[in-house]
Amino acid sequence: MRQQICDALRGEIMAGEISFNQPVREQNLAKRFGVSRNSVRDALLQLSQEGVLIYSPNCGVRVSSPPTRKESRLYAKLRREIEMHSLEITLSSWTKEDDGNLNRLQRILSVACEQQDLKVITETDLAMHRYWVSKASKELESVWLGITVRMLIAYSQLDNYMQCCLEHAAIVEAIACRDLSAAKKAVALNIRSK
Repeated sequence: MRQQICDALRGEIMAGEISFNQPVREQNLAKRFGVSRNSVRDALLQLSQEGVLIYSPNCGVRVSSPPTRKESRLYAKLRREIEMHSLEITLSSWTKEDDGNLNRLQRILSVACEQQDLKVITETDLAMHRYWVSKASKELESVWLGITVRMLIAYSQLDNYMQCCLEHAAIVEAIACRDLSAAKKAVALNIRSK
């Protein structure tokens, strides 16, 4: 249940449905999800560790502010490096099943972009990139998630949904062709600071 709460809140924050610096209340979430406050507290702790939420003593938990321009450039650089390294590690062992999984995510992303469903776009974008990072290393995935979620907090500022779809299609196609160079170029084009 903790992971479901994390996924729901992360998606809502990245889609801009919950405002920056807005307080997040345990009691309201426990009621919403029909769980104990301990379950909610565990989820809030995880999201705080990812950087999505900020805990302040005597003030409670709030949604993080978007990164500064300088932080955003640093996060983008770190994220690109992790993802390119992950592709270098995994592409030689990529399977038809992996292709199928990425193609399925690409179809979901395409429909979400056509419908301008920002919540599904952000969730699917995160899932696609996370796929090859988690395939490479769970340790890298943990580091990558904290960086990436901080970048995606500003996702609600996206103004061209179909461009997002095309960029991901280029990544999926390069991976399907097992073209590491093209995959890395497509990832670099997709991951840039705002």
